[in-house]
Amino acid sequence: MSQSDLPSKVAVIGAGTMGNGIAQVFASCGSDVTLVDLDAAALDRGVGAIEKSLARVVKKERMTQEEADAAMARISKSTSLGELTDRELVVEAVSERFEVKSSVFKTLDEVTPKECILATNTSSISITEIAAVTGRADRVIGMHFMNPVPVMKLVEVIRGHETSDEITDQVMRASRALGKEPVEANDY
Repeated sequence: MSQSDLPSKVAVIGAGTMGNGIAQVFASCGSDVTLVDLDAAALDRGVGAIEKSLARVVKKERMTQEEADAAMARISKSTSLGELTDRELVVEAVSERFEVKSSVFKTLDEVTPKECILATNTSSISITEIAAVTGRADRVIGMHFMNPVPVMKLVEVIRGHETSDEITDQVMRASRALGKEPVEANDY
């Protein structure tokens, strides 16, 4: 695993089962993670789920308590997408409804740096359609993690029609840096 392939500043949108699992994996591997959910109570539940999951990993002796504490220290919470002005990668994991995802991506396109990669954890909505609501379709990609994220190795990396080769390569390498097995797929 090469740490240089891992983005140092990541955001995960949605603190539910998938979102908190994705945040845990990135933070455990060394990324600074902002976990975002509009619902503060859901955000607290998501962080609590990460703490419990890390405690299980420590109990199984797959990680030290110090490593778990360091991972937790790398996670911050926010209820505002507007705070993501310095992120390199954003992974969206909100409900599987196009109108919700498209609203999130429109806002992310406005607030994140133009170099930021925008990924969605969708398993059923067209990456190309999501990318079309942004001004950076070449930097929008699917990053579909399997549940439970900390355990399952597979990540489906889904190219939209305009996703660049460079972005696909970066996401494939970042997935490997997380200890995952990425499989590239096209948006059909």
